[in-house]
Amino acid sequence: MPDNNQHAAIDLEWANLLSPQRRTVLRGGGLVAALAASGLAGTALAQEVKTARVKPAPGKSPWGEHTDTAPTPRPASVRPGEETLPSKPRAYTDIESYHAHIYFDEDSYQKAALIRRWAAERFQIELGDWNLEPRGPHVTPSFYFGFTNDLLPVIVPWLQLNSLGLTILIHPNTEDPRADHLYYALWVNRSQPVNGYAMKKPGPGEPRVEQIFVNTRPTVKIERA
Repeated sequence: MPDNNQHAAIDLEWANLLSPQRRTVLRGGGLVAALAASGLAGTALAQEVKTARVKPAPGKSPWGEHTDTAPTPRPASVRPGEETLPSKPRAYTDIESYHAHIYFDEDSYQKAALIRRWAAERFQIELGDWNLEPRGPHVTPSFYFGFTNDLLPVIVPWLQLNSLGLTILIHPNTEDPRADHLYYALWVNRSQPVNGYAMKKPGPGEPRVEQIFVNTRPTVKIERA
């Protein structure tokens, strides 16, 4: 690596090369020709120039040629009609239940396990399995529990006070799961990306809204001040 004196010498060489008297040399034969004409072909500057001029690897790109001139396409809408304004508000009774998704990583999984145990001990909920990899629209490890509407005024503040610093997504369950996760959501602490691109409304023969099946038996009374 050049020392300070060598760097100063290189700077001086550049200044000399770019002086008005030598710009014609640069235009006529390029930088390498200018270096040769100036007697600097063996200097560190010349070596840097030679190193920088690496030939591209042979072959063709799988993307084809001249991709910079391709037109910019407009993606097809995945939400037909969503751009129009509604004529009236939605009824709050469209919400049939809720999910709480607790996110964690290798450093915070013990906090998630504690929240999971506490919730199962105190609430009648549907407690899901551990997701140690991204699953569905959730891009990090998580677990979830589902609960009925009557528990909302209790579980939301309970999670706010007992999140242990973890990110928690609380969303309603309606007939539009994509909107439930992206637009109707509540976040405890901070939000994080949710990949709802491929989420669609239930198809023919599928339940209109995801159902909640309670699978816990509370044994601890909820703490009160």
